[in-house]
Amino acid sequence: MKIETLTVDFTDEQKRYLEGFTTGLQISRVGRGLGGNAGKANAEPTGPDAAHIKAQDKITASGKKLADQEKFKREEHPFDAYPRLKQQALDNAPPNPADNFRWRYYGLFYVAPAQDSYMCRLRIPNGILKHWQFAGLADLAERLCGPFCHVTTRANLQVREIPPKHAVALIEGIQDLGLCSRGTGADNIRNVTGTPTAGIDPQELLDTREYAREWHYHILNDRSLYGLPRKFNVAFDGAGKIAVLEETNDIAFTAVEVRDGFGAEPGIWFRLGIGGITGHKDFAKYTDIIVKPADATKVADAIVRIFIDLGDRTNRNKARLKYVLDGMGHDKFLKLVEERLGYAFNRVPPDALVPRPAFDRMAHIGVHRQKQEGLNWIGVSLPLGKVTCEQMRGLAKIAQDFGDGDIRLTVWQNLLIPGVRDENIEVAIAAIRKIGLAVEASQIRAGLIACTGNAGCRFAASNTKRHAAEIGDWCEPRVNIETPINIHVTGCHHSCAQHYISDIGLIAAKVDVGEDVDPVEGYHLFTGGGFGPDADVGQEVYHDLKAEDAPKTVERLLKAYLAHRASPDETFLTFARRHDGETLRRLADAEVSS
Repeated sequence: MKIETLTVDFTDEQKRYLEGFTTGLQISRVGRGLGGNAGKANAEPTGPDAAHIKAQDKITASGKKLADQEKFKREEHPFDAYPRLKQQALDNAPPNPADNFRWRYYGLFYVAPAQDSYMCRLRIPNGILKHWQFAGLADLAERLCGPFCHVTTRANLQVREIPPKHAVALIEGIQDLGLCSRGTGADNIRNVTGTPTAGIDPQELLDTREYAREWHYHILNDRSLYGLPRKFNVAFDGAGKIAVLEETNDIAFTAVEVRDGFGAEPGIWFRLGIGGITGHKDFAKYTDIIVKPADATKVADAIVRIFIDLGDRTNRNKARLKYVLDGMGHDKFLKLVEERLGYAFNRVPPDALVPRPAFDRMAHIGVHRQKQEGLNWIGVSLPLGKVTCEQMRGLAKIAQDFGDGDIRLTVWQNLLIPGVRDENIEVAIAAIRKIGLAVEASQIRAGLIACTGNAGCRFAASNTKRHAAEIGDWCEPRVNIETPINIHVTGCHHSCAQHYISDIGLIAAKVDVGEDVDPVEGYHLFTGGGFGPDADVGQEVYHDLKAEDAPKTVERLLKAYLAHRASPDETFLTFARRHDGETLRRLADAEVSS
């Protein structure tokens, strides 16, 4: 008997579904084993990774493909692969692509082709560490890495130029210091930022240290909070003098004072904002929700767990919380959060909130009075966030001898030495200058920010730190500007330097300069970005600006501002927002560079 075979022409959509379905079955066999159900093909996932596996299963069951990073996580959880990381260190071997992703769970980023080495990012809640930790990290870096550290735009530290053979010794040495790098990369909740002057700021409404620390340890001790659809940022702002940029985070807890008579207990609360990601041109959206500070960790946990369930695991470009909110709406999402919490949020109208104190955009540089009588913090200016190991040990000694022993990092890529008595200010300043650093900076230098750039990051299209330094070197002696100005230079769409929210922001690009000639490093230039009460995304003024032309272009923009501002008190931000990009370009091009 002859058996007839049936030929079926599937549509493209049906083919994609079948491909996704079979791939999902294969991955599921691996993934379910992570929850202690190996050998039970139809068992419900259990254990700390169960929620992630279920979310992945829903994707594959719908016929869609998981992103490669999701497959890496299912095939082998990074925290189960530590023995292989140790073996690679013994062999001085670089990681393959899957392990390069996994090792970021330990804070290690292999940055080839920029460098044949790792970068390691730490986790420092509220950006505060002890002098002996700072000095100990300097000793580690000098022995195992490049002899320097960078202060990042998340009030954090990263070390660079780590050969594979030193990777394990470094992260274990960091833990020996009472610090850690766990979960600072890949699809995890990043370093927890808070007001750098928490507890010492005369105008703060709330000391954020307690809440940043609680959330920090909540993350560290719950494996189910690792392996999110994408990275996640949380910040706590206590209304101090130095901005935290909390509205650029996925979750923003902003301290506010609530008046009596509006249905909520009067006093200090957190106002809740969600969905910030300024690299994608969006700030955290604030509603009428206020949160008791003691409940902040509980609320953040609920938001993250809904993100785990609903976040996109197929398209990395759309995998942040913002896109969940865009897809379903804030109200529906917040209703899910309330259901998970088991109670309704407290809500108040805008009139219930007392106006917050204003930021001081220069409070991260120089000497400033603390709330404690006779004590001061000193803001130390670091050249684009870089500090050498010798300088780190010097700063640690100054903090120990003349301060309260703490080092406080800021999102402005510098650090503070708090607790300096009035009578010790001059000697502390002299000691800072002796190690080659300063406690004063021009308005241009104080607001000059740059990411790592292509010297140490494979994503960057330009050498941002070098070009930012060139902008500062050129403009500082040529433009006498008395009002705060932020100039941010970022290397790629990830926007680690947050170019969209600065007075003048530059994002790297490859610029065509003619046929048969390789493109050169350059930038698109934006103006009019802001944060806090002035939060908005800047407008593009120059497209495809060659890097070599950036310093003179910034100079001309600043001179155009000085020549055409409405009054001596008008800020660059207000000036830039009064004009469209074409007008700003015309005014700037009319200025002649020195």
